[in-house]
Amino acid sequence: MIFNQKRVLVTGGAGFLGSHLCERLVKDRHDVLCVDNFFTGTKKNISHLLSNPGFEIMRHDITFPLYVEVDEIYNLACPASPVHYQFDPVQTTKTSVHGAINVLGLAKRIKAKVFQASTSEVYGNPAIHPQPETYWGNVNPIGHRSCYDEGKRCAETLFFDYYRQHKLRIKVGRIFNTYGPRMHPNDGRVVSNFIVQALQNNPITVYGDGNQTRSFCYVDDLIEVFIRIMDTPDDFTGPVNIGNPEEFTINELAEMIINLTKSNSTIKYEPLPFDDPLQRKPDITLAKKTLHWNPKTTLQEGLINTIEYFRGRISGY
Repeated sequence: MIFNQKRVLVTGGAGFLGSHLCERLVKDRHDVLCVDNFFTGTKKNISHLLSNPGFEIMRHDITFPLYVEVDEIYNLACPASPVHYQFDPVQTTKTSVHGAINVLGLAKRIKAKVFQASTSEVYGNPAIHPQPETYWGNVNPIGHRSCYDEGKRCAETLFFDYYRQHKLRIKVGRIFNTYGPRMHPNDGRVVSNFIVQALQNNPITVYGDGNQTRSFCYVDDLIEVFIRIMDTPDDFTGPVNIGNPEEFTINELAEMIINLTKSNSTIKYEPLPFDDPLQRKPDITLAKKTLHWNPKTTLQEGLINTIEYFRGRISGY
């Protein structure tokens, strides 16, 4: 037995973030059980891990109870892009809410520590900028994005009620925009959309006037902070914002991607979708102070890696 080796369950482990987390945990020589129903995750994301004796995969939908024995649980299961979570909004809500109940019930039974991958979407279209963890948000409960936003908010409620009522060891991280290799090319997210369009020399589709802002965190930086959150003392629950506070307009992102891909693409402007936030930037003071974490990867560095990933997976490149 390797010293400090843990048995770790990762729900949504074949997805974009989940596969990177599984990879890191295997690298750290833990026993990893990857659970996924493969709605948005793919076996390709974790195929390089299948030969590792410390890695196991199980096809399962967490809206149904799961019975396994582990020491820690990372709950990442939920479609996270509008294209995917709006495809079946009822199921999206079930995944966040029923999934949280099942994961928390499992953690309670086996006395495991459990991490909830929450989201900056709990802040909705924020009236405060940047957003601190103390901000309660400005969320439309009946809009097209509500299945995801309110589902994640309810999941946080459940986590803290289990913490207060059952003394469960919980950790909650609120993820801001993240990008990197293994993003789904058709997930509708701005980074993947722009890269795919640029590599195919198609017009870059910008919604609104392009002056709305986002902050982009590279996946390696995000996975590092996942591990740090899980390793904190039991009295630290979060929620804690995790993302890169450097802010860019959508126009700046489009121009950067056009330049890095040496694309002939032009920018095409379309109406802004309903409920799309105009500003999104994390206040990461808590993460810096408590976790001694600050993202290291610049947007240009991360985009170069992500572009190379997509080059190898788009027809004609």
